[in-house]
Amino acid sequence: MPIKHVNRKGQSFYLHCGSTKTGKPKYFFSMKDPDTAIDAIPDGFEIYENPNGQVFLRKIQEKVITDEEIALVERGIKKFSKLKYFQVEAKKEAIIIHLPNQNVDGLADFLKVFGKADKNYFDKLISYSPMLKFVLVNERERIFCAQRFCFLGSIDDWVDIGKWNTLGNLVKEYAKHLGQESYYSLM
Repeated sequence: MPIKHVNRKGQSFYLHCGSTKTGKPKYFFSMKDPDTAIDAIPDGFEIYENPNGQVFLRKIQEKVITDEEIALVERGIKKFSKLKYFQVEAKKEAIIIHLPNQNVDGLADFLKVFGKADKNYFDKLISYSPMLKFVLVNERERIFCAQRFCFLGSIDDWVDIGKWNTLGNLVKEYAKHLGQESYYSLM
């Protein structure tokens, strides 16, 4: 049976194998040609879906961030922010919060006019960008630092905001700024 992955947008992707110029295998996902898809994930690899629903095959990542820490961030965003839509991703030693690129309320109003207001259709249209990151700086004591993405043309990178602390304290302090003007004053 071919390897198939259905992403968060409901799209089906199939794993294929090609070859590089040097003849080494090259793996990729495609929405086309399920009949030519391969039927096994190579050893040492895993399926990865990014917050925008793109699907990749990658080497298995060492798990540094715990499921409890991810759940803590998700609960904190729901509790301390006004956000309805966000994505949380663990990558290496960081927990990254992604926010919609679109004006979600405006998009919802627009879709209602065309009778496309159901949540599944709406979720397919939203794309996300990273905005806030909690980076593990002391693995033994589980101490994190907070960073926000800076959109100044000369920087366009992550900048530290605040002091190192426990993840719970950082989430409580910074989640309330997500989606607000105050986010841009964090330094």
